[in-house]
Amino acid sequence: MRTLFISSILFFLAFIQLNAQNTLTLKVDQAKTKISKEIYGHFSEHLGTCIYEGIYVGENSDIPNINGYRTDVVEAFKELKVPVLRWPGGCFADTYHWKDGIGPKENRPSIVNVHWGGVTEDNSFGTHEFLDFCELIGTEPYLSINVGSGTVQEAVDWVQYVTTDNENPMSELRKQNGREDPWNVKFWGIGNETWGCGGDMRPEYYADIYRHYAGYVRGHDFQKIAVGPSSNDFNWTEKMMQGLQDKKHLVQGLSLHHYTLPTNSWSGSKGSSTEFGEEMYFKTLKNTYVVKELIEKHLAIMDKYDPQKRVSLIVDEWGTWYDALPGTNPGFLQQQNTMRDAIVAAINLNIFNNHADRISMANIAQIVNVLQAVILTKGPEMVKTPTYHVFKMFNVHQDATLVPVELKSEQYTYEGESLPGVVASASLNNGVTSLTLCNLNPNKVSSIECNIEGAQYSTSSAQIINAEYITDYNDFGKDEKVNIRDFKVENPKNGKLKIEIPAHSVVMVQFK
Repeated sequence: MRTLFISSILFFLAFIQLNAQNTLTLKVDQAKTKISKEIYGHFSEHLGTCIYEGIYVGENSDIPNINGYRTDVVEAFKELKVPVLRWPGGCFADTYHWKDGIGPKENRPSIVNVHWGGVTEDNSFGTHEFLDFCELIGTEPYLSINVGSGTVQEAVDWVQYVTTDNENPMSELRKQNGREDPWNVKFWGIGNETWGCGGDMRPEYYADIYRHYAGYVRGHDFQKIAVGPSSNDFNWTEKMMQGLQDKKHLVQGLSLHHYTLPTNSWSGSKGSSTEFGEEMYFKTLKNTYVVKELIEKHLAIMDKYDPQKRVSLIVDEWGTWYDALPGTNPGFLQQQNTMRDAIVAAINLNIFNNHADRISMANIAQIVNVLQAVILTKGPEMVKTPTYHVFKMFNVHQDATLVPVELKSEQYTYEGESLPGVVASASLNNGVTSLTLCNLNPNKVSSIECNIEGAQYSTSSAQIINAEYITDYNDFGKDEKVNIRDFKVENPKNGKLKIEIPAHSVVMVQFK
């Protein structure tokens, strides 16, 4: 009897300890860092059907359009509040010569897209088409300059063509092509993946190339972004920061590219985007969550050479990368988008929010029909993916003030490996605190004891994104399986409440 009593006590204490781990404290009175809206940015490349068929169908298309841009896609992006859009690549950017994409379309030369599928690019979607599209949907453009096969003069001419209103040959050429006033382009990337498809350069060499280009790419209120590392290439960050240490006024951002693969190898199969079990689900989330460690290690290197934190981190390519859908061109990188991808998006965005003091922009790859797209199109049909709904839910954080979150959660464990069971971030805007959480565990509800410090709230409301299965996705011609729905939570009492987060779900709670 005594042994049974002691065992019961130990079990009870273990139960209390387990649940005590699931606590979250919102420190509203410590909110001071702005979450840049550009963290919710997107990426568009001349890859597969991202541009043609996805964004642009031409004015003569039977698909409803506004000056050639798909009406359904335009309206979906307005609803999403897309803050910034990167173009024309990606690897394509370093084969792209901008003068091929201006002037009468019948006179524009075509090229072969050597990186993505070997298809012919007719250049009917060029600088004017992209920048006009950005104005149409209300987003800031982010242009990638061709360093791999371009020249400094080509870059200078593009900047003048796009941004200057004084009298010069490039502004006159722009006017001849139908645009009187310049566009206001604030973000300019100098090269793309120069460690790979953008030139196979060493960081020391590219640092000098960057200095050369950046010295000539001039303009009012420009943000010039240097090519940074791929995932865990800490040496690249070290050498770049060393090479630019005495020229920090020439660089405002250093990029980071990190893709989530269910496997740990770029060779061979990367796994299916729709057919997977818990093993591949767990590996995908594990390879997503590693971005937190990567960010912190790269920032530690950057801070060593830039203690004033003048150079920000730009995560301008991120997202899931699986095998192409069966029957599609492998070079088009077309995949489906399931509840698993919604969890991946929520993990990334929460992590980016929590590093808003140093991350000023992020761009998911890609905006339509490629990799972790928020929109899929097929002929006249369009689908909003689970990732679309996460971005829509999270847009409350755009330009809001980060609320520090202290989270202690139980682990999600699979076959001896573990991840945090819950990932969260919060922000304050116009007196409303918005808390976004995702429960990574596909098998159980997570119960979180929430404490609110530094503010008095009496009401709460919530929304949820989830599905019956982690493999559920939204398909053409069918009702959505994954979307945003209202979710019931209790109101806070004396600054406390309990939040029950269903398995594999994303939840937003707002306090007033």
